Amino acid sequence: MEIALRAALLGWLAADATLSGQLNAIAEEAPSRTSLPWLAISASASADWSCKTSAGREVRVALELQCRGDTPDAAAALVSAIEARIESLPRAQAGFAVATVQFLRARVEQRGESRRAILLEYRFRLMAV
Repeated sequence: MEIALRAALLGWLAADATLSGQLNAIAEEAPSRTSLPWLAISASASADWSCKTSAGREVRVALELQCRGDTPDAAAALVSAIEARIESLPRAQAGFAVATVQFLRARVEQRGESRRAILLEYRFRLMAV
């Protein structure tokens, strides 16, 4: 279910016209030759979340946004749009259902040449259908 969730999440993010218009890439890993800004899944991990009657997984996904900006709020609107899109992921998916989507934490790092790295971590609880 973890791989299926990653694919569904990337497809859902890429299908948003606002995000696609603002990001140069929405990818499963950091694109090597894409100009900023871009969004990628930096890591995921899963654990059992089954019950007596159905298989389940708890999947934690970390997404990294790379962008430019000299002010602390440079990417605030873009981050808000990404968060809103993630939280509106349709619950019914092919092969699984999303029981919960929960924001866990974010981390922002200022890098050289006015680059910013923003990490967003989420927990998804999934049930097989």
